[in-house]
Amino acid sequence: MDHQEALTAYIAAFISELVSTGVTDVVVSPGSRSTPMAMVMAEHPELNVHIHVDERSAAFFALGIAKASNKPVAMLCTSGTAAANYFPAIIEARYSRVPLIVLTADRPHELREVGAPQAIDQIHLYGHHVKWFAEMALPEKNDEIIRYARTVCARAAAIAAASPAGPVHLNFPFREPLIPKLDDSLFQISERPNGYVKVQNGEFTINDEQINMIAETLKGKERGIIVCGNIADQQFAKAVTELSEVLHYPILADPLSQLRSGTHSTAQIIESYDTFLRNEEAKGFLKPDVVIRFGAMPVSKALTIFLKENHQADQFVVDGGGGWRDPAALSTNMIFCNETLFCEKLLARVGSGTPGDYLEDWKQVNALTKENMTLLRDITDLSEGRLFYQIAEMLPEGATLFVGNSMPIRDLDSFFLNNRKSIKIMANRGANGIDGTVSTALGAALYSKSLYLVLGDLTFFHDLNGLIAAKLYDIDIHIILVNNNGGGIFSFLPQSEHPKNFELLFGTPLTIEFEHAVRMFNGEFVKIKNWRHLELEMKKSKGQSGIHVYEVATKRDENLQEHRGFWASVSQEISSFVKGKQ
Repeated sequence: MDHQEALTAYIAAFISELVSTGVTDVVVSPGSRSTPMAMVMAEHPELNVHIHVDERSAAFFALGIAKASNKPVAMLCTSGTAAANYFPAIIEARYSRVPLIVLTADRPHELREVGAPQAIDQIHLYGHHVKWFAEMALPEKNDEIIRYARTVCARAAAIAAASPAGPVHLNFPFREPLIPKLDDSLFQISERPNGYVKVQNGEFTINDEQINMIAETLKGKERGIIVCGNIADQQFAKAVTELSEVLHYPILADPLSQLRSGTHSTAQIIESYDTFLRNEEAKGFLKPDVVIRFGAMPVSKALTIFLKENHQADQFVVDGGGGWRDPAALSTNMIFCNETLFCEKLLARVGSGTPGDYLEDWKQVNALTKENMTLLRDITDLSEGRLFYQIAEMLPEGATLFVGNSMPIRDLDSFFLNNRKSIKIMANRGANGIDGTVSTALGAALYSKSLYLVLGDLTFFHDLNGLIAAKLYDIDIHIILVNNNGGGIFSFLPQSEHPKNFELLFGTPLTIEFEHAVRMFNGEFVKIKNWRHLELEMKKSKGQSGIHVYEVATKRDENLQEHRGFWASVSQEISSFVKGKQ
């Protein structure tokens, strides 16, 4: 048997199994050593092959597809630094629990550490940032190696998808010549053509005795809150709101919890906590005895501090991925159980009592805060606070809103209020970086309806080349570019109190005319003049294809003063309210 036959049979078996596991999308970056795998992938009729030249953007593009589709996505690159450029997205996937199957081509063993070109050490290249790594065997065609290739593939896909989901890495050494034999028999697998091994992933659960103990602990405790971070389960909203109504506990809903927008009940969902939990009197007034927390840690620093300050409370952390999301070591009970299942089981064990004053106190403080937010509409200049306060009104029903890190996600947390429009919120909050945001959003757009991306100028600059995917694959995306010419978040941090080198080290103004870059990718660009202009432009481009960028220019100093003024105004109102209640 010749080398070409062995190479082809081995790779065809692997790709056949990849499809059998349910993978439909692969992102390929061109390269020489990955040639055989890429050519066979392109031949499979059930694979969507997306070509992306830049490996860093390619990996984030795959990440976005996986986030939106909730399925593992494969990505392929050649050897050397190409594989290293995958690293930022792999880190994000690991910490945001997104399933990726990372396939790297490599030099064969005899060409490693001998000065061969484009050869680096790719063994365990991503360290503990992947859930599993395997150095693949060299291609052979005998039955044992074919079964091996298919089994490893099935195992990798299952591990990537198993809770907590995450990336896996398979490293493939290939010898030259690299061209496979492409003919009609390519995917005619003689042994078990429908897949070699099926892996059944289960869910974390909790037994009746344990749930009864938790229900007993909660009995009679009226001063309880439910905190919900990033959760992707579509069934969770109904389950947690029903539990909240029985326990009479308010839900503090992070925007990534998907609880602030939808057709589920929002009667007990508190969304303006990031503002009023900055007030010391409000924090004392709303002091809880019980905290039940679901999902990732919330975005809000004010909420995180509030949880830390109430370390005396019983704090239940429910994690369906069996992780340890407790950076402040506050949990009194760490529960490894699917979040929706936990709510349903606990709901069946607790009786519905009479709502106490505590729930109403939260709702009244929340309502008072939202009443003050109407003042944001009086801001005539383009403003970051008003943008996020009104953004739900601007978006169509069922839209997906992808939000950049730093200030945008924080302003969304502060000002995005409950609504019925079923807007899905997405962000890269695993490692909280700004890299790859454009590419991730474009990947998500493949499986999303009406995707809108809101990000700052530094984040946009960091991944401008990611726009090539929109041009190549006719991806429709609307980008609201908040341009405050620098790192706006640093104005809110202690560094701002040291002005001598602040602009040099942290403000970092770029003074870029982004229009030229957007036009280069065949995109439409408009500089927004005022709020009416933004409204008209977004309405005009609704349903239109391609890239649409709306630049909203703001000023960092004015933004800081606007936020501080709003917080101070609300704080006075809250203090007066609390004093009147005591």
